[in-house]
Amino acid sequence: MTLELTKGRYGARMAQTEADVVAAQHLRHLCFFGTAGRDADRFDGICDHVLIEERASGELVACFRFLPLTDGCEISRSYSAQYYELSALERFGGKMVELGRFCIAPGRRDPDILRVAWGAMTGYVDDNDIEMLFGCSSFAGTDAAQYSDVFAWLKARHLGPKRWLPRVKAPQVFRFASRLRRKPDSRRAMAAMPPLLRTYLMMGGWVSDHAVVDPEMGTLHVFTGVEIAQIPDARKRALRAVTG
Repeated sequence: MTLELTKGRYGARMAQTEADVVAAQHLRHLCFFGTAGRDADRFDGICDHVLIEERASGELVACFRFLPLTDGCEISRSYSAQYYELSALERFGGKMVELGRFCIAPGRRDPDILRVAWGAMTGYVDDNDIEMLFGCSSFAGTDAAQYSDVFAWLKARHLGPKRWLPRVKAPQVFRFASRLRRKPDSRRAMAAMPPLLRTYLMMGGWVSDHAVVDPEMGTLHVFTGVEIAQIPDARKRALRAVTG
């Protein structure tokens, strides 16, 4: 699988060597755990890894990985299937890809990094005729209370369709759709929303009705799906402009 995208100060490319994958694992560990090390798991060997580098220095500034699936019958192979009961999605008939382990180097706040990342994702989706993009959208920390406005906003506007909705599987979850009764404050919700999840939602994405508490990673996350055919045309044009 090949992918190469250059835009402004940054470039995105597919990992070509074991050293490329190791570099991504080091960045992931630094981002997720705040220390030097390697964040590696059994999924790395079956995924396509994308590196985003600063062109002038060659420094790795972001990375993520793709797990392509022929259709919903393969959903049990996904990372997300460890935490969510995804049997409803087994009926999905088109090609799917799971996006995971997305991270941006600490201290890097240039919005062009995220734009290049989404440009790379768009190119991958288009080149491989993907019909659904999905993954786990993470929140820092495991205290759901600090994200009450976000979860209330997700309940009000972005719950997934019943035909695809994941069911509970993980031992620790926050069932925000059934527990929250408050009206969300939109400003606080947007301020606390993880950038990756915000972008998913701008594309018409939807989420599970519960969040998983992941003590190992020290995060909360929600299953997030984007049906490519449902992305608004204006958003598609904006994403494809980056790839051009």
